[in-house]
Amino acid sequence: MTDADKAQADSLSRRAKIKDGDAHAALSYLISKADEDPLLQGKFTLKDGKLDNLVWVDGSSITDYQCFGDVLAFDTIYQKNKYNRPLVVFLGTNHHGQTCIFGCDLLSDEKRETYVLVLNMFMEIMGNKQPIAVVTDGDLAMREAIKEVLPNAAHRLCAWHLYRNACEAIKNSKFLDGLKHLMYGNFFSEEFERRWHNLISEYRLSENE
Repeated sequence: MTDADKAQADSLSRRAKIKDGDAHAALSYLISKADEDPLLQGKFTLKDGKLDNLVWVDGSSITDYQCFGDVLAFDTIYQKNKYNRPLVVFLGTNHHGQTCIFGCDLLSDEKRETYVLVLNMFMEIMGNKQPIAVVTDGDLAMREAIKEVLPNAAHRLCAWHLYRNACEAIKNSKFLDGLKHLMYGNFFSEEFERRWHNLISEYRLSENE
């Protein structure tokens, strides 16, 4: 995303109830972007005459998703203001290990029904290409939506969130170092299990639930 795109997304995410004229301005912005990028697509819903949910994807994101969309990750950004409206970014990784942005969603709330709605809109834009795996932070409403919209995708938890939770719960720094090495290492399952059991044994945690 360019700096201008980021600024626009930031300003959009500050509005929980988009006031008169703001919805028109937001959609006009996307239409103007479509003049430069004919592949850009957006879908939205209205509630009581106001902009409710908005999904937008540019041409390069559509191309990237067709090539690298086997793994789809969600990043939910919370704007800390009086509206606290969530902005969800769909992410992936290309063959150079670089982050790809597949699309952005501005949500009215974080209910299962809303996630189902925006996931369906995103899938429709992407020609219903189904990912093989989906990575999230473990949000229960999002998890249920994934089961409904992407039933064949394996659901995985984000390692960053798992490690952050571990840091809050585990106070032994050496054990945390070993856990971090396992979480971010590149191991086949047999090697991972062997190292995990060795770590548990080293710190005498076999009886610790």
